[in-house]
Amino acid sequence: MVRAVVCRELGPPESLQLETIPSRPLGEGEVRVAVRAAGLNFPDILMAAGEYQLKPELPFTPGVEAAGDVTEVDAAARGVAVGDKVIVKMRYGAYADEAVVASSQLTPMPSTFDYAEAATFLAGHGTAYHALIDRGRVEVGEVLLVHGAGGGVGLAAVELGKMLGAMVIACASSDEKLAIAKGRGADHLVLYAREPFRDAVKRITDGRGADVVFDPVGGEVFENSMRCIAWGARLLVIGFTGGIGSAKTNLLLIKGASVLGVRAGEAVRKNPALGEVRLKALLAWAEEGKLRPNVSHRLPLEDYAKAMRLLIDRKAIGRVALVMD
Repeated sequence: MVRAVVCRELGPPESLQLETIPSRPLGEGEVRVAVRAAGLNFPDILMAAGEYQLKPELPFTPGVEAAGDVTEVDAAARGVAVGDKVIVKMRYGAYADEAVVASSQLTPMPSTFDYAEAATFLAGHGTAYHALIDRGRVEVGEVLLVHGAGGGVGLAAVELGKMLGAMVIACASSDEKLAIAKGRGADHLVLYAREPFRDAVKRITDGRGADVVFDPVGGEVFENSMRCIAWGARLLVIGFTGGIGSAKTNLLLIKGASVLGVRAGEAVRKNPALGEVRLKALLAWAEEGKLRPNVSHRLPLEDYAKAMRLLIDRKAIGRVALVMD
């Protein structure tokens, strides 16, 4: 038997249920993983509410990433053995004690990570990689403006952007979040409540503006970002936790700017080779100690609703993980 968080009706985190369900037998080429930690992501919340582009058939278990130990391997599975410590990539299903998946969904855990860090690595840092390297093509010396820099993907963007040689301006909603961003390499810190960020960017860049904008917030943040960009800027649309913004085409034309949508998972499904390059690079940088998730909260599986609320209320700094016994 397996404990799993189950969504039987669409709604807020409190409408989910922790249930004990039968363990599923392995299919051909499948692997059983004892999940030690699951990472929380904002799409989990949207999916449970029926507001995400992927709408699983009810009932389903949320969660797109986990980490744990391989406990059983079908004879047709390749490249994996019982006892392996792995990251599990899923479209949903991670909020559970166990995962039964294809061997292709497994990635070796970096030796430098614990389970909670491994379970919160690939979604956030994978999104940051796809945004900054595949889509934004950040170059050494460019100015990178990161919104929501205290969140999971924002903090990953700060860390990766600095590693790529950009000058990073980190924007966040609290001094505590900015302190963590500074520790991950941010060159300049902007507290939203202290100074309008568009003014801060112009001040920091002597009026030139940002070359690349990493925006998981949307809404007015996106709209004001168009007013502090340099010529040829790339505005990366990661998400819309703050609402859906409108693109002023006159501002984009005047600056020769581009607005680029970022869907890291879909990009890999369309082009698997792109994902292989990304994964290899991220794992190498993790092993070298250059990248590491900041897990601000680790909660037991039964506190799934509280954990999801930390994301909704923007109280997490970096990532939140559910940790299994």
